[in-house]
Amino acid sequence: MMVTLSKIYTRTGDNGTTRLGNNKTVSKTDLRVECCGAADELNCVLGLTLTGDLPPEAADLLASVQNDLFDLGADLCLPDGEGLRVSSHQVSRLETAIDQINANLEPLNSFLLPGGSKTASWLHLARAVCRRAERRVWQLRETEAVNENVTSYLNRLSDLLFVMARNANDQGRADILWEPGRYQE
Repeated sequence: MMVTLSKIYTRTGDNGTTRLGNNKTVSKTDLRVECCGAADELNCVLGLTLTGDLPPEAADLLASVQNDLFDLGADLCLPDGEGLRVSSHQVSRLETAIDQINANLEPLNSFLLPGGSKTASWLHLARAVCRRAERRVWQLRETEAVNENVTSYLNRLSDLLFVMARNANDQGRADILWEPGRYQE
């Protein structure tokens, strides 16, 4: 699929509408448009994350995820089921990466507070944005057909971002553990 963008503004959105991939005009507040925007926002956070101190294999993994998120957006903007679709292979690739990274981490005995290193903090933010995108897509699935691999991909991606954040925190040694009730009087 080749895209040519020779003109950036079209003025067609000035009336509060936009077009889906099938050329159907919808409101900019349409839930499907919101889902595409949530995937775009997540991709932007990953772009910021990539400016941090990541080992090459982690940077390559996140770059592949960024590309997958464009596939996911293309999938979402075509409600008729035709065109580019997120595949089960893309979901499996995330599962493999999760298993590889998690194998080097100690099991948790507490929930984590987002933070630690700057890179881990960006990964935690990306995880939270991913969860929101997933919730929005599930909301869309309540009323419209959506490729089930889209929700599976987002669910696995949030798990991947979690283990990547732990790994960025000195393989979990710099994780900040939640201490229930610590500041209660």
